[in-house]
Amino acid sequence: MDKLPVPEFFDAAKVGAVWRIPYEERAKQARDWARLHGLQPTSADQTRTWLLLIDVQNTFCIPEFELFVGGRSGRGAVEDNTRLCQFIYRNLGGITHITATMDTHKTLQVFHPIFFVDANGDHPAPYTDIPLADLQSGKWKFNHALASQFGIAPEYGQQMMIHYAEELEKRGKYALTIWPYHAMLGGIGHALVSAVEEVLFFHSIARAAQYDIELKGDKPFTENYSAIGPEVLNGPMGETLGVRNITFIEQLQRFDRLIIAGQAKSHCVAWTVSDLLDDIQATDPQLAKKVYLLEDCASPVVVPGVVDHTDAANAAYERFAQAGMHIVRATAEF
Repeated sequence: MDKLPVPEFFDAAKVGAVWRIPYEERAKQARDWARLHGLQPTSADQTRTWLLLIDVQNTFCIPEFELFVGGRSGRGAVEDNTRLCQFIYRNLGGITHITATMDTHKTLQVFHPIFFVDANGDHPAPYTDIPLADLQSGKWKFNHALASQFGIAPEYGQQMMIHYAEELEKRGKYALTIWPYHAMLGGIGHALVSAVEEVLFFHSIARAAQYDIELKGDKPFTENYSAIGPEVLNGPMGETLGVRNITFIEQLQRFDRLIIAGQAKSHCVAWTVSDLLDDIQATDPQLAKKVYLLEDCASPVVVPGVVDHTDAANAAYERFAQAGMHIVRATAEF
């Protein structure tokens, strides 16, 4: 890709804030930018490059929001998105297609506090892990008040939770974690980061290409860290909790390379890439060589004094590299 300058309107100091994009002004600037730099519609690209952005949303990327991914630096997602925006602007002429996934939640979901109660009727605090043993002992129980919302018997709700925790253990997944209410559909936290949305819009106008939005995570009885599939597919009676998305492996086969960035490196990015790798290995292991992970445009979940997933994230990326994927920085030449 031939590197372009970063437009003067881009302000790195605003990447960690929420603001209104002046669409009409940016549209005119994008058209002028395309003429100035001789940018062609993406349909003319001979090398087809797909950029996949995982959950680059306010809820994860703005410091005062619910699940800000600070990494060990404390400013991780803001620093990542600054580099990401600059990467897209500089490689505007070589990025053929962009997909942005969006974690999408409602109040009554298995990873939110309201889903469980203890013997006193209290809900678990955010960041509480609920392992299988705590469900079998009754330390935490499915909140019976929610049963009518899902058309199930209260007792079956607990049976579903025990089955769910068993499946997580069998699959080597993280224990069920209770998160703060976040990425709430219709809320400000659900939206894409303003600076990122701005560059996606700019790319759409300059290259005559519509970016995609892939929603995930709205099923009540399963977590959905990965954009490709939920943590658990079926309930104790074989009922469907969520379905696997085959769009990603199909699209990878149509492109020459896939570049991945987003949040959080230890969770939604790592599990998405892991699921994609499973599909690659089942389809054609050589496809892994098409995948590039922007390691400086993703940060792990770190809650000082509570949890630090940095080592787990790094171990996942090492496994991806061993499978043939490329670990690169935003300044890399493609």
